[in-house]
Amino acid sequence: MVDIIQVLAIVVPLIVIVYAVISSLRIVRPTEKGLVERFGKYHRFVEGGITLLVPFVDRIIKVNVTERMTPVQRQDVITKDKVFMGVDAVVFYKVKLDEISVKASQYFVNNYVSQIDTLARTVLRDIIGGMDMTVANTSRPTINEKLKEALDEQTRDWGIEIVRAEIKDLEPPRGLMSSMESVLKADNERQAAEKTAIAQATLASGQKNAAIQVAEGQKQAAILQAEGQKTATIEIAEGDAQATRLRNEALTTYFKDSAITFKQLDTITASLQNNTKIIVPEGKAISLILNELDHLSKATILPIPSPPPQKSSKQM
Repeated sequence: MVDIIQVLAIVVPLIVIVYAVISSLRIVRPTEKGLVERFGKYHRFVEGGITLLVPFVDRIIKVNVTERMTPVQRQDVITKDKVFMGVDAVVFYKVKLDEISVKASQYFVNNYVSQIDTLARTVLRDIIGGMDMTVANTSRPTINEKLKEALDEQTRDWGIEIVRAEIKDLEPPRGLMSSMESVLKADNERQAAEKTAIAQATLASGQKNAAIQVAEGQKQAAILQAEGQKTATIEIAEGDAQATRLRNEALTTYFKDSAITFKQLDTITASLQNNTKIIVPEGKAISLILNELDHLSKATILPIPSPPPQKSSKQM
């Protein structure tokens, strides 16, 4: 019995000592910072790693310093033009890394997650309430920036950094959305009709220009053809005139005494080339011409006898 008491007297203190040592060891992760309190009062700041506490005396508070997100509860906000819009948002924040900021996040605010949500809802009502619905729908970057600035100012003493604030959704009433869709559809149809009209006008203008170009080409071709014919006619006339002039000069020079005879000969020659029958009165000077043309056939020349003298009425 004495031996059991002695064993317990040795083992129990060892167990207590081991438990005290184990319970006094704390591990702080790299994503956390630690605040050690002793007898309910702030004692020291702890970085990541193993920390030894005084058993039953010290207490450690671990604070997450990574970036986190808190959704802002959906709410209906009335705009400046008296339209109710459903608003969803999210806020990204983190506790700053320095000791003062970590202490402020625990000692200057009771629950910064809940209070950031409440602050964001209040700020959104103020921002969107000063805008018309159409302006609010097209000004999300502006709303985000104003929301971030307002939250930064409100949480500056909490050791919190607002990384960014984002509007997830701005939803107008269902009836208003239907009206907006109808207006948008009509506007799209109007733009499509305008583009179609412009395309048709462009096509018609192109066809008109093409027809004008074709007509201009035909006109130029006709002008050039007329000018060519004119030039050819002039050149032919000039050639004929030149030939006539040369012929006249030849007649004057070489046939000065027989010009009339040569002219008659030239006329007969031209006629005989077309196999034309010529009737000449008998006993005329044409016989001189016929003597000059050995190749003419006598059958071609039909002399016309002189008409018989008419009897006077007295003889009858």
